[in-house]
Order: sequence, then structure tokens, then C-alpha cells
Amino acid sequence: MKVVEQDSAAAAPSQQSTRPAVVEPGLSARLRHRIETQFRERWEKDWGRKFVTHGRDPGPDAVRLDGNDYLSVTGHQDIVQSQLEALRCNREFIVQSGVFQMAGSPTSRFETALADYVGKEGALLCQSGYTANLGLIQVVADPGTPVYLDSLAHMSLWEGVRAAGAPAHAFRHNDPAHLERMIQRHGPGMVIVDSVYSTTGALCPLEAIVDISEAHGCMILVDESHSLGTHGPQGRGLCAELNLTHRVHFITASLAKAFAGRAGFFTMPDELRPYLMCHSYPSIFSSCLLPHEIAGLAATMEVIKGSDAARGQLRTNTRRLRQSFSDCGFPIHHGSEQIISLEAGAERDTLALRDKLEERGVYGAVFCAPATSMNRSMVRLTLNAALTDAEMGHVEAVAHELAPLVKPWDWPIARRQRGRAD
Repeated sequence: MKVVEQDSAAAAPSQQSTRPAVVEPGLSARLRHRIETQFRERWEKDWGRKFVTHGRDPGPDAVRLDGNDYLSVTGHQDIVQSQLEALRCNREFIVQSGVFQMAGSPTSRFETALADYVGKEGALLCQSGYTANLGLIQVVADPGTPVYLDSLAHMSLWEGVRAAGAPAHAFRHNDPAHLERMIQRHGPGMVIVDSVYSTTGALCPLEAIVDISEAHGCMILVDESHSLGTHGPQGRGLCAELNLTHRVHFITASLAKAFAGRAGFFTMPDELRPYLMCHSYPSIFSSCLLPHEIAGLAATMEVIKGSDAARGQLRTNTRRLRQSFSDCGFPIHHGSEQIISLEAGAERDTLALRDKLEERGVYGAVFCAPATSMNRSMVRLTLNAALTDAEMGHVEAVAHELAPLVKPWDWPIARRQRGRAD
């Protein structure tokens, strides 16, 4: 048996717990060995015994660039009112698996509205974007279906392929020619891409990807998590913006980005729904969303449809800050959208960069393995439509001040870019 006590080295005296010591059964020797060999040095030396994503507490004047509410809809009066009304009126709601939600239920009506919004025949609401990707791919792929994923595709997409038992083939990021060579080698199957990549803000060359998929008889899945709400007419996504919706088999998205909620969904033709509902484990074995969540998401969709001004402001903010960081020498050439990746490389360097930003009141989010490749960690800055001119100016001033201190032109990603140019 083991007595678990609070680590005094990891907490300030004022934060130490007054709870009595708790007795826990000991971990297995095999698990302890894995922790020692795979994590201990990283935890103690690189992270300083503090979890990597936890920096300073932001003060009231902090510029927060660590969230995903791109259009700044959180707290919108219409959304809050819809949630409150649902909480007051739905006192007899039964919490159950989503497969029990009948046609005509609030969930079913919102799924129909989502499908109409993105221009597809049907949609299924899920607990998260992660379970949406997992639950869809588990069904539409199998061990006989080669799946081609962009090397920077979101982890949930890779996990969906693994759940399906399908052979996964990575193609070079945003490289349609390499995708075509892979399909020629392994045969037709399924192509999976993100519309906007979550770690870099890179835009997928979707038209070329769709052309190649069609030419070789492949189904294609597009994860629109970071373009739904921000791209296309009424925020309907990149597929709609490029008039590709009718050529894409499946669209998936998290509703925790521009929708600022807690859910995800995927589209599907009506002929697939009965089969999928019997074979998609996340759909079968996860509880449905609650009425106030559905009401809030439905109201959010209407707010987003009318948010052209916010989308325009987000694009303006994106162009301005990207140009400013680039002018200061930060290597952000690999992206173009509202996500700015400051890829310092090693975790220690990334944490040092994070600390310097936070000391100056700018808060981003640290991304490291497994969210990135080893030694390609980064501070990710996510922009939003509500940033004021003063906040933007402060971020620009901080970028200018930090550049000679952190020397971004010497980061590994900058050296690689120069090497390719040479």
C-alpha cells in the first residue's frame, strides 16, 4: 500500500491541502517502469515538476490567445437565454444513450438543422469532435480499406482508423502529389484531411485533394473543426466556400471551436444511418447531450449565421498579427489562418518562450507530444474577433520585444525552411 501526500515541491505553502493522507493501492511494477523510463526525466527536467500546459494565472489585463471561441460568441444573450429556458422547461428529460433519441426530439431536430446548414443529407450529434471522428471512421473503414491521412491530421482521425483496424498511410502535409502516389501504390480507399490544421493554421489545398480522391475512386472525409463558423457563406465551412460540399462524402467538426460548446457531429447519407447506429460504439455507448446544451448549440448556429462582421474582423486580426510576427522574424510561413504556431522546437525552449510571453501578459497554449511530434513543440496563439486595437498592439509590441531574446530565426523550423529554399 502507498500513502499519497501532496508534493510540497509542486505547490506553494498557501495551496497545500489540509486533507488527511489518503491510502492508495500501489501501482504495478510494469506501470511504474513505464513511468520511470518514458516520462520521469521529461517531468522532472524539462517540465520542472509542473504540468506542461500550466503556466501563470492570467491577470485581468492579460491578452488571452489560448481559446477557440473564434467569433467571441460566449455569453451572447440569445444563447444564454435559450439555455436558461431549456433548463426551466425540461424537467422530465431522460438521460440515455443517443441511439434512443427519437425522430422529432430536440436532438433529432438539431441534427437536421446542422445537416441543412452544411449542405448534407443527414448528421449525427456526438459528445465531442473526438468521438465524432472515432465513431464515424470506425464504421466507414475496415481492414480492407486503405486510409490516407495528412501527416498533421488530428489525433482523433488517426484513432478512428485504428479503431476500424484499417491500414493507415500518411502522406506529406498538404502535398496532393504525394497523396496520389500513395493511392497508386496501395489502391483506392479513403482520404482524410483537416480543412484548417489545428496546430499550424495551415489551409488544406482541398480542391486538389478532392480532385485526386475522385480520380482514384476514394471516399473523402474533411474535418471542418477550425473552419466551421469562420469560413464560407454564413460560416458553413471551407467545403461550402469552395463549392465542394457535394463532392465530399463526410464532413465532421467539433462544436467546441467557433460554436464554443461541448459537442461534435458528422454528416452521412440517410442510407448509412441505420447501419451506423448499430456499429458506431461512441454513439451507442455514450449518453446524449442535455436539453440546455442542444438549445444553446441551436441558438449558437443562428448567431453564427449572422456573424459576417465578426468573420471579417477575425480575418483582419489574422492578417495584421500574422504580418507583425512575420516582420519580427518568427517563422510562421506554414500557416495562414487564425491559428499562429510559434514552433520553438524542444520542450524546454517552448516553455521558456511561454514564460516570457506570460510575463508580458500574452497567453497562448503549449502544444507538445503527443499533440505534436517530439522536438516540434510550440506555443499556439488562437485569434478571435473581439480583440481590441489595444490588445493587438500589445501583442505586436511583445513580439517585437521578444524576437531578439528568443531568436526565432534560429529555431529548427526556420533552419529547415532555409535549407529547403537553398
